[in-house]
Amino acid sequence: MNPTLSPAVTAPAAGTPDAEARIRELAKSLSLEEQIQLLTGADVWATHALPAIGLSRVVMSDGPSGVRGEDFDERHDSVSLPSSSALSATWSVETAHRYGQVLGQEARRKGVHAVLGPTINLHRSPLGGRHFECMSEDPRLTATMAAGYVAGVQSMGVGATPKHYLANEAETERFTSDSVVDERPLRELYLAAFEDAVTEARAWLVMSSYNSINGTTASENDLLKTPLSTEWGFDGVVVSDWTGVRSIDAANANQDLEMPGPVGHWGPKLLAAVNDGRVSRSAILEKVIRILRLAARVGSLNGVSPSVTELPAPLNAAAVAREVAVRGAVLVRNRDGLLPLDRPALASVAVSGHNAEEARTQGGGSATVMPKQNVSPLEGLREALPGVSVSYARGAKVAEGLQAFPRTSLHNPVSGVPGLRVTFLAEDGTEISGEDRLASHLIWFGVGIPEGAAAIRMETDWTAPTAGIHHLGIGTVGRIRLALNGEEVFNGEIEDDTDVLGAALFDPPKTVHPVTTAAGGTVRIEAVYELPKQQAIPFTAILLGEETVVEDPQAEIDAAVEAARSADVAVVVVGTSAAIESEGFDRKDLDLPGRQNELVEAVAAVNPRTVVVVNSGSPVLMPWLDKVGAVLLGWFGGQEFGRAIADILLGAEEPGGRLPTTWPAALADVPVLDTTPVDGKVVYSEGIHIGYRAWLKQQAAGGAAPALPFGYGLGYTTFEFGAAYARESVPAGSDVVVHVPVRNTGSRSGRDVVQVYLDRPESTVERPVRWLAGFAGTHLAPGGTESVEVRIPARSFAHYDGGWQFERGTFRILVGRHAEDDFQELAIEVR
Repeated sequence: MNPTLSPAVTAPAAGTPDAEARIRELAKSLSLEEQIQLLTGADVWATHALPAIGLSRVVMSDGPSGVRGEDFDERHDSVSLPSSSALSATWSVETAHRYGQVLGQEARRKGVHAVLGPTINLHRSPLGGRHFECMSEDPRLTATMAAGYVAGVQSMGVGATPKHYLANEAETERFTSDSVVDERPLRELYLAAFEDAVTEARAWLVMSSYNSINGTTASENDLLKTPLSTEWGFDGVVVSDWTGVRSIDAANANQDLEMPGPVGHWGPKLLAAVNDGRVSRSAILEKVIRILRLAARVGSLNGVSPSVTELPAPLNAAAVAREVAVRGAVLVRNRDGLLPLDRPALASVAVSGHNAEEARTQGGGSATVMPKQNVSPLEGLREALPGVSVSYARGAKVAEGLQAFPRTSLHNPVSGVPGLRVTFLAEDGTEISGEDRLASHLIWFGVGIPEGAAAIRMETDWTAPTAGIHHLGIGTVGRIRLALNGEEVFNGEIEDDTDVLGAALFDPPKTVHPVTTAAGGTVRIEAVYELPKQQAIPFTAILLGEETVVEDPQAEIDAAVEAARSADVAVVVVGTSAAIESEGFDRKDLDLPGRQNELVEAVAAVNPRTVVVVNSGSPVLMPWLDKVGAVLLGWFGGQEFGRAIADILLGAEEPGGRLPTTWPAALADVPVLDTTPVDGKVVYSEGIHIGYRAWLKQQAAGGAAPALPFGYGLGYTTFEFGAAYARESVPAGSDVVVHVPVRNTGSRSGRDVVQVYLDRPESTVERPVRWLAGFAGTHLAPGGTESVEVRIPARSFAHYDGGWQFERGTFRILVGRHAEDDFQELAIEVR
């Protein structure tokens, strides 16, 4: 990507009639073979270049909350932003725009032209495996935040890719499952979540999903044409999810680009299909035009100037990561104003919980990036509290399996620098090349392994942090030899124990061996991995690390309790692990793993000033919610997670978040739960009632209420809403603006979010009990006031029945702070 953004003076600008004519002319000038070549990737991450027409490759990259680039090499570090559930919890389109801008900025730094995000599938079930990677259970909140994200990315001249289109709310059997959805919920919920990203933010790409929708796989589905291209006017590239194109039939749909390449279901098969008339030449030409149009927009096509020629002022990416983590954190309990803590009065803080030291800052799977540094809550508190005793006891094990070694514990015995030495070996054992690596989790996906390599050798000296038995090992799939201190401890095959494509990249099967060391003692680790002779998709993952083994779980809890007993405040960080929330599988339940619930209750029993920080990407059950002093939901908070938590607990910042999804009190209470296909089908039988809509319907019938309602969140100050007002009557199809006077009645600055819902009790069609129509935030100093304006799009009043229909008559406008608030009510007539 050209960082100077200085196109030739004579080049027409992308999007102008002259540029469109130029693109069409170039597309027509190509031979059929060249046209078809452009429709499949050149490799895992990029499209083909055609230098003869001035076309260079277009590089795509994961992921939704950081830009990894073309490799998984930790030396090419990436900024790690908080997960999408944390972003959506900000309820701030301005924050979403800055978040997107940082991603665009990162993409330019890494030579990436298109970011594969945002992930905007809905939180249909809290068991969804990629819940953390998606935004919300509500289509209005999701659509608004997604549009802000897309606009931010594309302000940097980088394409954004809303995904996964469509009805892709579960991971179980994700490559083959069929989402069975009636037309009305498909339009009002699942398509609505995507619409603003396309119609308002004008996304340059959309990614089709793996699953089928109503019997037709996504890459072959008519939904790629209507409403995406026809009604919404999408003129960008529909890229497949990786391996998502299944047949030639996708070429007759509005599927434009098959990834990865160079071998797929198109190529020579598609050429034959065009030659024998099964696919039209006009369909191929349209796809090529769209790919060239994308290339023009991102600056990869000579003769057309890119869409963005002046970049906005650069942002401090780490500062934005910290800001999003703060603004997305949701305070859900604060008994007697325990938070914020009185910093000068603190002499001792007892921190416990495995996630306090080994926090989950990002979700697993394709969203994974390699940041230079992650700040844990324990580190954040110690950094913010010099002179204060901040103790740590693990209390309860969370992380399962091998965990990568801390980088600071590794020394490269070959080069004499920190890290490990990686050497690529030929078939005869001779060295082809070598490199000094920093991290012990090594992933190669499409790039990085030299031609002719038959094996990979790894060597490092690991320094033990404590005395005792340490369980060291290696995780991978394939044949591996492992030696510890010169003694061979394993030489054999490690088999993949999962049928989930790519799962072994992030949670590989392993072999683990105990080693006894002194504190500060070193262990020489040597491993040789034999590369497979053939791979359908070129990826290799090798994890050197340590497994946490707890001999006496009760003793760990007891140690945390003793530390908390006399401390001024106890902070317990609980959360999930990579084995619970990740791409490729759904959750089995909503429980915190291990003995974390016992830890919280035991600590709270000896110290009423107990603060619990929840480090999960999606809802977990909190049976101790009413027994502790304060509860802060921190999500997967990105690389600055620990500093953000310290900012909030110590009152340097306000917890700004509101729940983007409902949190249940018990698994059995959840009205829409199932993610498992039956006979290959996931039937969306709940229709238009998901998330809080389903909870409200359930409660209206006498069923259970949630622990925490959608939209809920506390702050450190108080606000008062004045009398809201809006027009009393509008023509059908009109937007409505609701004006809400807001005053900060507390003693410190803070943020509030005005949420506006609609209802229509006397309706001739089925409707939710109420539904979110719009929202707006305000930040006010003590005594400050503002008239907050909340725009309600006309579509909020409509329902889908073969087309968008407006029921005439009276709707109620409900103004409040969450989905189950005591609302102000206004009546409005739609005529």
